[in-house]
Amino acid sequence: MSPFDAPRRLQPDAGTQGCETCGSRVAGLCRPLDAAALDEVSAEAQQMALPARACVFREGDPAGRVFTLIEGTAKLTRLLPDGKQQVVGFRFAGDVIGYTTRETYSFDAELLTDARICRLDRPQLDALLRRYPMLEHRLLDLCVQELTSTQEQLVTVGRRSAEARVAAFLLSLVEARRRRGGTGRVLEMPMTRADIADFLGLTLETVSRCVTAFRKRGWLREPAHQRVELLDTGALARLAEGTEED
Repeated sequence: MSPFDAPRRLQPDAGTQGCETCGSRVAGLCRPLDAAALDEVSAEAQQMALPARACVFREGDPAGRVFTLIEGTAKLTRLLPDGKQQVVGFRFAGDVIGYTTRETYSFDAELLTDARICRLDRPQLDALLRRYPMLEHRLLDLCVQELTSTQEQLVTVGRRSAEARVAAFLLSLVEARRRRGGTGRVLEMPMTRADIADFLGLTLETVSRCVTAFRKRGWLREPAHQRVELLDTGALARLAEGTEED
C-alpha cells in the first residue's frame, strides 16, 4: 500500500509553502511556471511529509499518480527473477518519480531520508499539461535528461573499471547538486555503500576499497557519517573519463 493511501500516518504540508521551497522550482517540473500557474498546480496537488524508509509506491502498483520530491532523497529498485533487488537509480529534490506510459510502476521508490512529497493524480497532471504547454515541454526535457543518464549508466557499468565507476558516481552527485543550485565540496550521501555497489554492479568490498584508495590519494575525505568532501574533482573526472590510470 502506498503511504498516500494512509494519510492518518502522515502530516500534510501547508499549501503553497511547500512550493516556495521545492527543488522542482529550481531543477524540476515546475521550473517554468509563473506564480499564477504555480498556485493552480499547488491547488491540484497533495503535499505530504514522509519518514525515511517509507515506500512511495511499489513495483506493480497501478501507475495512476506522479510524484515530485520537494525535499529528500529516494532510491529506485527492481525485483529480479531470482528474488534479489537491484538499485536502478537515485532521485533528489525536484525530481519527478513515477511518470510512465505503463499501467503499473516498473520499480519500487523508497525514501532514503525524511522527505516531503508532492503528488498529482495522472488525470490532474494531464489536464495541467494541456493547460500549460511550457509544463509539457519541461516534462519532455526531464524525460530526455533521464534517458541520457540511463545511457551514461550503461556505459559506466559496461565499460569502466571499478574505480572509474565509483569516480563517475561521485561526480554524478556533484552534477545533481549543481542542477539544484548547490555549491561547496561536501556532498550528502544518504545511500549506503551497499546501495552504491548494487547500482554500479560492484561488490560492497570493492566500493569500500575504491573509496579508501581515493582517500589515500588525497582526492576525498569523509568528514562525517553519510558525507563526503571531494578534494580533487579533476582527478576523479580524469579517472572516470579514462585519461588517468586507476
